[in-house]
Amino acid sequence: MAKRVMVVDDSRVQEVQIRNLLDGTDYEVAHYCRSGEDALAAYDEVKPDVVTMDIIMPGMDGLETAQAILEEYPDARIVMVSSLAYEDTFEEASSIGAKAFIAKPFEQEALLAALNKALEG
Repeated sequence: MAKRVMVVDDSRVQEVQIRNLLDGTDYEVAHYCRSGEDALAAYDEVKPDVVTMDIIMPGMDGLETAQAILEEYPDARIVMVSSLAYEDTFEEASSIGAKAFIAKPFEQEALLAALNKALEG
């Protein structure tokens, strides 16, 4: 059975890209959220194996959303996805409890490696 991914990103283009990159793999996009607020509302119902979380979004940003999800669901597996590929951003995401970080733009190999890492640890 495919592992369920919840994509949280305000860009529909990014969601489609992730969906296309996961086509034919052990992962499937089970749910798409355009905002952190939507992700918080949907997480319990979707029960994803892993979440890809954009950082820059209107309203709650991805770091705030990841922290809120992890406070309520400590076993959540979150992969941060962002063009903000800076050391302090990596450190903040890690301190919140994110399992991996992917810098945009990315290829299938990097996405799969990050999803696998998130599920391992």
